Amino acid sequence: MHVLVLGGGVVGVTSAWYLARAGHQVTVLDRQPGAGLETSFANAGQVSPGYSAPWAAPGIPIKALKWLMMRHRPLVLWPRLEPRLYGWLARMLANCTEEAYQRNKGRMVRLAEYSRDALRDLRRETGIAYDHREKGTLQLFRTQKQLDHVPDDTRVLDAYGVPYAVLDPAGCIAAEPALAHVSGSFVGGLRLPGDETGDAHIFTQRLAALCEGHGVRFRYDTAVAGLRREAGAVTGVVTGMGEVLTADAYVAALGSYTPALLRPLGIDLPVYPVKGYSLTLPVADAEAAPVSTVMDETYKVAITRLGDRIRVGGTAELAGFSHALRGPRRETLVRSLADLFPNGGDPAKARFWTGLRPMTPDGTPIVGRTAFSNLFTNTGHGTLGWTMACGSGRLLADLMSGCSPEIAADDLAIGRYRRAA
Repeated sequence: MHVLVLGGGVVGVTSAWYLARAGHQVTVLDRQPGAGLETSFANAGQVSPGYSAPWAAPGIPIKALKWLMMRHRPLVLWPRLEPRLYGWLARMLANCTEEAYQRNKGRMVRLAEYSRDALRDLRRETGIAYDHREKGTLQLFRTQKQLDHVPDDTRVLDAYGVPYAVLDPAGCIAAEPALAHVSGSFVGGLRLPGDETGDAHIFTQRLAALCEGHGVRFRYDTAVAGLRREAGAVTGVVTGMGEVLTADAYVAALGSYTPALLRPLGIDLPVYPVKGYSLTLPVADAEAAPVSTVMDETYKVAITRLGDRIRVGGTAELAGFSHALRGPRRETLVRSLADLFPNGGDPAKARFWTGLRPMTPDGTPIVGRTAFSNLFTNTGHGTLGWTMACGSGRLLADLMSGCSPEIAADDLAIGRYRRAA
């Protein structure tokens, strides 16, 4: 069948790849002049199944209030007269229970582990290169209180057999030797050896080229203005130029912009844009730079090695669809880098960037069928779009091809919100 994939980020392109490999005719629409030029462009670079966890967790409301008071705060809320924001926050707070946290984290780890395996299979099959490394992730704790809460996260890792190691300062330095220069600034860490790193933008562009080799057509500079429907099915996509494109099935993978597309169809997609920032700078001293990814737990900042570059990413800013680059957010990223890898790179040479992460209130993406027979979603991955992209695309291709997915999928579709209600 012919499938129109709406969105050319890492999630849309991986969806196109697996659909084409399943034998479908695929066309991808994107408003940008190329693939992976929005949220996929300069994210933190992590493929981190072991770090997959919902933001909604017990104790988060109190922590959030403290974060809002910090100078270098990981959470920023701009007061707005926006009912959708406060409705989304209310649903997120409703997920801040132990039961909901364990359920949601279990879903996320299941999909993320599957996705990491799918990425490895794709890499073996195609030889695709994207500055990737397979050297794990180190979550670094500056305080004993942070370290004491590690068992809260490792219970789900134990349940899914995800390998990890709780490290003392010496163990952290063994994993990331450059930390020896700042050994007094942390008390321990949680290492996830199965995690990887890589440049999502390079991956998306190169996979798009591979897709074209399998017959996928990309229509760039083509905005999606709306959907037409009739009798419980989508009948076409209206572009920004007024053109109507038709197919047998449709995949909505527009990230934070997906809810606006589906709302006229009566589909309430609980996805809100959570703004993130990053710095990308050249490595100045390889021995003073990270080996892989170090997560600074205090500032919620990831510092990742991407070839001869360092990517510093973080901050959750609730500011609607604003793309303004704000100086204080840059200062937080620079502070974390200066504290942990002071000689790794020069922030003065950094490129400052921001993107909108499509976040659900329970942290789990929305992948699967909708109430319309030929309309599917693949969105809401939040900070884990790169981590979950291959698994989401492969899972969706199985569902659309009438095949049984390799992992449980019923609780990933939008129907889970109807059941909860």
